[in-house]
Amino acid sequence: MALVPKNFKFMKYKKGRISPSVNRKKNISFGQIALKAKESGRLTSKQIEAARRYIKKKIKPFGGIVKTRLKLVLPVTAKPLTVRMGRSKGRVSLHVSPVKAGQILYEIYCLSSKEAQKAAIGAIHKLPIDVKIYVSTRKIF
Repeated sequence: MALVPKNFKFMKYKKGRISPSVNRKKNISFGQIALKAKESGRLTSKQIEAARRYIKKKIKPFGGIVKTRLKLVLPVTAKPLTVRMGRSKGRVSLHVSPVKAGQILYEIYCLSSKEAQKAAIGAIHKLPIDVKIYVSTRKIF
């Protein structure tokens, strides 16, 4: 089941641009390993959920927890194939989350750090933007 926001202010938005910001949400607050975006882009609800499920599946036997730091904000509209140009905007087809460069996408806490890194590498392949693994230097316990 795809993620859908509970409510949003306007039904349809304009596309807009995502300006790169390197100093946005760069601290890990929950786990020891994080996935951090290298470039700006948009992630759909299916991409976010696919990466989250992959991480959870790999780290669950080792007492792992994954936290998503993404929120679906923008609805994206699309028209049916047979409709001609003009004649108003189409219906909402999916929701996306705008991601800025330097933003943390997922935080992983796992008892086995090797397994957490393997899960993070697999989740990177599910995402369309460049992502790097960011390891926290602080001790949890």
